[in-house]
Amino acid sequence: MATIRASCSTCGDVEVTSQDVTVRVCRNDSSGTYSFSCPRCAVIVVKSAEPRIVELLVTSDVNVVTWSLPDELAERHEGAPITHDDLLDFHALLETDGWMETLHRMTHR
Repeated sequence: MATIRASCSTCGDVEVTSQDVTVRVCRNDSSGTYSFSCPRCAVIVVKSAEPRIVELLVTSDVNVVTWSLPDELAERHEGAPITHDDLLDFHALLETDGWMETLHRMTHR
């Protein structure tokens, strides 16, 4: 088990073990972060990590988690963005009887 020197924004330099660190890598763009719980104050610290830092941590046998950007980011959007008034109207609609049927009529294509 490797000892890793890291930095907590509250406590400064601290030492953690490889078991205390988790690396997260995005499958889409290979961006990375690492996180650990500060051994002094117990705050969860999250820092961005350049590829060479990710590689160094991975070779130190830290836990690695991969994740993907949500598919919704690639969706094509049509029409104007919703407004606060749209949200209030929707809320008022949900308070009526038969709101589901009304919503279906409004969105049926």
